[in-house]
Amino acid sequence: MIQPVHKFLRRFRRDEDGAALLIEFAIFVPLLFSVFLMAIEMGIYSMRQMYLDRGLDIAVRYVRLNTNRTFTHNEIKQLICDNSGWLENCDETLRLEMTTVDPRAFTRFDPEVDCVDTSQPAKPVRGFTLGEANQMMMLRACVRFNPVYPTTGLGREFEKDGTGRAKMVSIAAFVQEP
Repeated sequence: MIQPVHKFLRRFRRDEDGAALLIEFAIFVPLLFSVFLMAIEMGIYSMRQMYLDRGLDIAVRYVRLNTNRTFTHNEIKQLICDNSGWLENCDETLRLEMTTVDPRAFTRFDPEVDCVDTSQPAKPVRGFTLGEANQMMMLRACVRFNPVYPTTGLGREFEKDGTGRAKMVSIAAFVQEP
């Protein structure tokens, strides 16, 4: 019984048919799988971005129409988290910045986005001021998420914090209704 198996394996080892195919297979299959993994990561990233944009738009609409009410950072954050369907740990990883904007002397947000870093001590909220009637406002939201494949392709290229979470940013501008 063992003798026929040894003969078959010896013949298989000496046979060189298909060697060129094996080299192509060894080169292209990892490349193909990495493209598939990047496509999955990009699809899930796009879905998360869409949910963050949706939650931010609904919260901005609510704030814009209720100018007689004073909102806190946590109330707006809860509005965004309630209306953005698929952001894991939204309550702990979402940080907001809201400032007034003068359309005639426009100044941008600080290029360094204020995001939560759970590996660092908690920082106070930076740049959160409520506007008044007919005042233009900008609201920037930053959320941290765990990449699906953090060590391959797109997941490896994300800028990560100390806990391995990548950041996602969304910005909305609006005018307070009178």
